[in-house]
Amino acid sequence: MSGQRIPVIIDCDTGVDDALALLFAVRHPGIDLRAVTCVAGNTDVDGVVRNTLTVLEQAGAPGVPVARGAERPLIEPVRVARHVHGEDGMGDLGLPAPTRVPVDVDAVTLLRREILSSPRPVTLVPTAPLTNIALLLRAHPEVVRNIERIVFMGGAVETGNATPVAEFNVWHDPEAAAILLTAGVPITMYGLDVFRRVVVPGAYVRRLRASAEPALRMAGELLAHRDPAASGDPTPSGGLGDAGAVCAVVDPAGLTTAALPVEVALAPGPTRGQTVVDRRAREGEAEVHGLGRERPLVDVALGVDVERYVRLWLKAVEGI
Repeated sequence: MSGQRIPVIIDCDTGVDDALALLFAVRHPGIDLRAVTCVAGNTDVDGVVRNTLTVLEQAGAPGVPVARGAERPLIEPVRVARHVHGEDGMGDLGLPAPTRVPVDVDAVTLLRREILSSPRPVTLVPTAPLTNIALLLRAHPEVVRNIERIVFMGGAVETGNATPVAEFNVWHDPEAAAILLTAGVPITMYGLDVFRRVVVPGAYVRRLRASAEPALRMAGELLAHRDPAASGDPTPSGGLGDAGAVCAVVDPAGLTTAALPVEVALAPGPTRGQTVVDRRAREGEAEVHGLGRERPLVDVALGVDVERYVRLWLKAVEGI
């Protein structure tokens, strides 16, 4: 990595793993976190704003601007994931209310302002449903001239989690995801295929939970968060989840990617929200008969160096 810090904006729906991503972004010396924008997803958008401000405060972040964004998808009703992230979206850990407040502009306005004012092209990291990003690209297409890359957590090559084939962030707002893929900038898809694999071993989770520093204790509790009915382990391992996408910004060599055509299934039914990734070695009958269509090439993450990203995250957040 060069000596220059990478300008980054995170668009999130702060739940358990978004919080781990924010903590890493604040503490990694190679990242210049310019702004954070919030969207409904893991919980309602006001809860997301509250959680984001709490995490930044606990992490000791400087005055990073935070903005409230879309409270529902472009077309669909909002469908939050409290069954995964707890009623408050943060594992119901009883974290203190933030003293910080969001800025007095909406997320799209803040995104446009921070992207265009950055002296270097920005890396945009959406770890949430892509509603804010779609609205930005449609309302202010000029921003693409100062976007280096979009690294989004979303999609799946193999198995989904919201449905058998659709990942939650894309399924929550498929039309927004489809707009993102036409942004005209380099895109990395950090999907469930790698998301599920980056797990912090229990010994490190235990160390974080025992820390005297509130931010590290918070990280440990978030990593240990589990459905009580599913695990009685007092020191479980914990997935980095969204934080892996931010690790990929700092250390892209930790991913194995392939440039592949990707489209989002938008029709009603069981495949809605699926990221259809074309891994065929040659054209099929549809293309031969002129029925294929141009699909954007996306750098799809197919493999990840798990230990490398776990070490990277721990080193940054613990400052060692």
